[in-house]
Amino acid sequence: MPGDGALPRHALDGAASRPLGFYLHVPYCATRCGYCDFNTYTATELRGSGGALASRENYAEVLVDEVRLARKVLGDDPRPVETVFVGGGTPTLLPAADLGRMLAAIREEFGLAPGAEVTTEANPESVDPEYLAGLRDAGFTRVSFGMQSARRHVLQVLDRTHTPGRPEACVAEARAAGFDHVNLDLIYGTPGESDEDWLASLDAAIGAGPDHVSAYALIVEEGTQLARRIRRGEVPMTDDDVHADRYLMAEERLSAAGFSWYEVSNWATAESGRCRHNELYWTGADWWGAGPGAHSHVGGVRWWNVKHPGAYAQALAEGRTPGAGRELLGAEDRRVERILLELRLSQGCPLDLLAEQGAAAAARAVDDGLLEPGPYAGGRAVLTLRGRLLADAVVRDLVD
Repeated sequence: MPGDGALPRHALDGAASRPLGFYLHVPYCATRCGYCDFNTYTATELRGSGGALASRENYAEVLVDEVRLARKVLGDDPRPVETVFVGGGTPTLLPAADLGRMLAAIREEFGLAPGAEVTTEANPESVDPEYLAGLRDAGFTRVSFGMQSARRHVLQVLDRTHTPGRPEACVAEARAAGFDHVNLDLIYGTPGESDEDWLASLDAAIGAGPDHVSAYALIVEEGTQLARRIRRGEVPMTDDDVHADRYLMAEERLSAAGFSWYEVSNWATAESGRCRHNELYWTGADWWGAGPGAHSHVGGVRWWNVKHPGAYAQALAEGRTPGAGRELLGAEDRRVERILLELRLSQGCPLDLLAEQGAAAAARAVDDGLLEPGPYAGGRAVLTLRGRLLADAVVRDLVD
């Protein structure tokens, strides 16, 4: 990784035809959830480890330095930013004014496209009506709340600290603050969760009135507290068959309520409610990821930042890129990635991306009820409902 973060000259070839987005990572959490393996830190974990260089109090200033670095690296690239997504961690542990300062730096350095989507994630217990109004005034257009479950005992297994009912109240508060677009994140397959629990969570989420719902199967990552609890036999291991049943429940309930899937784990009530920033990832556009551990992609160049907030802040203070490494994606890499990502979308991926063996596998997948026959005849591979349940296996066959 060059010390100044410079990109190969070819990275911006054809850039005018690709959207540009920003991901801003806020690595702070009040407590660590038992299932989480994201690059996040509690105050205790940062104490005495150099984390003071990028403490919550000065973090916005540090991240703004990387936005300014991005302007230097991208040079005279004229594209305004079309999407901004602030994730974490818990971004809303920072004052709303700090999130606004970070957004203002992007606006000043790059400009925001008309109708730009600006999202922040939020934990339900970390916001109130005044905070949400501050976000809206700063230019945020969308907020995503981590609901996970409506059942207290499920939240306890996940080490979530909010009380049941609080996420639904947050949706109402966000609407009152002027947010047209609100997402609720759900997790299914938590040890101890029953079908009734999951249906109750779906009904609570739908009843809150968001225009977007994300539902993810719980993945037990090595090194997490939940993985250790399962290994000790304190809670049962998750079950793939249960995951499949819960996904079908989600599809049925959400479809009946007017939501349509547009990506395997995401549903929206209208096209305007889709997360455009995530669509930017799934379609291979360009984004700059700012913050510790954030990943970026511009024109077939992918890079990632150092993970620790102290090392991240130190690099920027010394005028160096915080990038830890990068890779240049060749034509074959990009073809495979397009299949991996675009197949998960409701419009699917073009069949002309497939090699000979992958094309034969696609024909078999139609016969097996995994791909829709109509779109296949029109030159696209689109997953059926059954195909969505087996998406990873279908992808493996198609990339051969």
